[in-house]
Amino acid sequence: MSEEIIFNPMNDVAFKFIFGKEERKQITIDFLNAVLHKSLAHTIKDITFRQTEMIPDGDDGKMSRLDIACELDTGELVDVEVQVINFNNMQRRTLFYWARLYLLSLSRGADYRVLRPAITINLLAFELLPQPEPVAMYSIYNIKTGDRLNRDMELHFIELPKYVKLPPKKIGESSKMERWLAYFANRLTDQEREELAMSEPAIRDAMEAERVFMCNPDEYLRYVNRQMAIMDYQSGLQTAAEEGEARGESRVTRLMSLLLE
Repeated sequence: MSEEIIFNPMNDVAFKFIFGKEERKQITIDFLNAVLHKSLAHTIKDITFRQTEMIPDGDDGKMSRLDIACELDTGELVDVEVQVINFNNMQRRTLFYWARLYLLSLSRGADYRVLRPAITINLLAFELLPQPEPVAMYSIYNIKTGDRLNRDMELHFIELPKYVKLPPKKIGESSKMERWLAYFANRLTDQEREELAMSEPAIRDAMEAERVFMCNPDEYLRYVNRQMAIMDYQSGLQTAAEEGEARGESRVTRLMSLLLE
């Protein structure tokens, strides 16, 4: 099996390397345009990466660390999160991250009019929401009329298992969003990956960044450690389910803390 097939773009260490670097921001811009082209009234031409660590408001506040945070050339703030394990808190977690992102644009004493729209994009390796489609957007709407309150909140969910369940589609017949879904789902043959790279320059650049990443000993070690932590957590879940003992439960809790670092 080739290196391209075994590489996991949903590993958050690898994801940040490929999508969170200034020298490769055109890859990120292309992905964001694929996700947001229906909801934004414009094409994203540039982004500025922002600090991903959010300092708590007080001494007892919760520290937040986003996977990728950026500001669009038109002022919207965007957070992209990758989650491979369902901790059963994703809905509230994404609201928490969105709220912190939204507040970043309001300095102390400033008028509410300076608040900028905030967008959270969740790339999930598990199913979460009731709709069958793999891509969904949530905002604030009037429950009776369907009128949208404003455009300040967008919560996007991309559920890769739902894409995998869809009937196979040729790369040449796929939309840009479907091609990005195919890349992240990572179920392509070598021939399909080559066709995907030929059809989308940004995805070709992402694949090239994979090779750069895998040749970096420090990054690769972090990648492997992350993969092992995920496998250990999944194994710990099975152990806890089978044993139903405090030992198994405590192991899962310990592994969860590692995954959330």
